[in-house]
Amino acid sequence: MKNYGIIIFVSIILSIHFSVNYYIYHRGIQWLETIPSLKTGFRAIMLILVLSYPLGRFLEKAWYSPATTSIHWVGAFWFAGMLYFTLLLFTTDIIRIANHFFNFLPQTNTQAYFKLKMYSGLAITTTTLLIILGGFLNAWHPKINQYDINIDKEGGTRKNLKIVAASDIHLGTIIGPRKTRKLVETINALKPDIILFAGDVVDEDVGPVIKQNLGESLLQLKAPLGVYASTGNHEYIGGVDRSVKYLEDHGLIVLRDSIVYIDNAFYIIGREDRDKRRSGIDRKEIKVLTTNINTNKPIILLDHQPYALEHAQQAGIDLQISGHTHHGQLWPFGFITKKIFELSRGYTQKGDSHFIVSSGFGTWGPPVRTGNRPEILEINLTFK
Repeated sequence: MKNYGIIIFVSIILSIHFSVNYYIYHRGIQWLETIPSLKTGFRAIMLILVLSYPLGRFLEKAWYSPATTSIHWVGAFWFAGMLYFTLLLFTTDIIRIANHFFNFLPQTNTQAYFKLKMYSGLAITTTTLLIILGGFLNAWHPKINQYDINIDKEGGTRKNLKIVAASDIHLGTIIGPRKTRKLVETINALKPDIILFAGDVVDEDVGPVIKQNLGESLLQLKAPLGVYASTGNHEYIGGVDRSVKYLEDHGLIVLRDSIVYIDNAFYIIGREDRDKRRSGIDRKEIKVLTTNINTNKPIILLDHQPYALEHAQQAGIDLQISGHTHHGQLWPFGFITKKIFELSRGYTQKGDSHFIVSSGFGTWGPPVRTGNRPEILEINLTFK
């Protein structure tokens, strides 16, 4: 039954993928009626683009090489291209429908019509390429978002705690050595007391992480109270045990429905990602995890997917750090994540509980961000 579910899911995704690409291809061929000599080249390019991402992901599992990673990169960029070509082409289709009723465009088969058609196609292509370029550059420049939070609990002899946190790093083919070094250097420059990663440290298969030796950079993370992480859905997609072992071999302490009491001052709880249920075993409820701890001490929770925030509030959690949403990553998907999640990005407070959802450091799919900036969190806690 589980395998049937995966087959159905993959079939739906591939159907959408090929349908969207056919729409772009069909409209492209219509446009190239103005430049017929380019049709053959366009067909070849579209075939490469359509197959590149699934082919790249499949090939790199068996043969990780510059060739397979290049195919993966092409396909990843094309995901963004698919989105913005579709949005712009759909806009032109709306204009064409309106013209059917109001007749404000040049008559078909006239010189003015062919000029308009040619320039419209060039404008759509140029705009899409500029959006992708801008989003790629944006994705390489993370923002430091700072939060100052008072927690009305005693933290032993500790009055303050500086947390530097990140989520959705997605280490792998796209987030490789340079981006990983940038993450580590940026975090270390903030001089944290403790470093926390709220899931999706690894982008599915840990193989590319191993082959690029990205763990070498992770070993350079510096915080006197340690580096802790929780699992995310992508660790489960790629094989959670193998990913966790690699991270723990390279300096991270991965909390899987477990708790650590730090410096006789505060607790860190790391929840298993809710996708653990796909293994047939549910993760522990927050109220179960907090049963045997002193709730008079500050409690910080790492929970990758920010669903049901009220459960953390009811369990007495003081600060929950989550990610997962990417706040849509590509505009206009942020409007969708805002509808799905009570908090898609940023900060909110419910009772005495504080919640921060990060838009993430890395990217999934295209190495492009057009809806928001990547971020690293600097959280300054003050205890009673």
